[in-house]
Amino acid sequence: MIELENVAYSYSGGALFSDISLRLAPGSFHFLTGPSGAGKTTFLKLCYGALLPTAGQVTIFDKDLAALTRDDIAILRRRMGVVHQDCQFLDHLTLSENLALPLIASDRAAEDAQQDLEDLMAWVDLTHRADALPPELSGGERQRAALARGVIMSPDVIIADEPTGNVDWEMSQRLLRLLVELNKMGKTVLVATHDLSLIRAAKSQVQARVLRIASNRVQLAGADL
Repeated sequence: MIELENVAYSYSGGALFSDISLRLAPGSFHFLTGPSGAGKTTFLKLCYGALLPTAGQVTIFDKDLAALTRDDIAILRRRMGVVHQDCQFLDHLTLSENLALPLIASDRAAEDAQQDLEDLMAWVDLTHRADALPPELSGGERQRAALARGVIMSPDVIIADEPTGNVDWEMSQRLLRLLVELNKMGKTVLVATHDLSLIRAAKSQVQARVLRIASNRVQLAGADL
């Protein structure tokens, strides 16, 4: 699904990562931890093709990213849903219009697209906010909307960068349950978080592995939660 082999990444000559080799198998659930500034967001970008490594090989869906054109990578990323830490929406469009943008850009039939949108908004409990503008949404609503937008094209992989960073504990648990549901549907899930309590809370819900960034390496930390 996603495989990194002897991967390194450098900023301005300084090594942020070096000699990373790991594989995220189809249907797996991984957490990524590490201190602020350790490079969690950069690592995620390597995993979904927004960045290319300065050394080594990144393979996604059996394709070497270095051998692909920009258009090839864009097509590949249609199979990946990315939930960014800083949720960006178009403030002049309603929530439902924001979420529908990926569907409009695809070849999905209008009737099917509308049903998908309605089902997804119900799944994240935002049906009652369909006509709200983004500035009118609470932090928790924006995070659920970001998750909905990330999965609306039914991707094979969901990559989320601190999806619970701006919400309270109750909402964190709700978002975690949504991610667990996606994983149980067969989706591969990778979540970057600094919240160890969230990882511990996942123990009863999903079989997960923890990746930890330390000393310029990304290593598997311990056994299953």
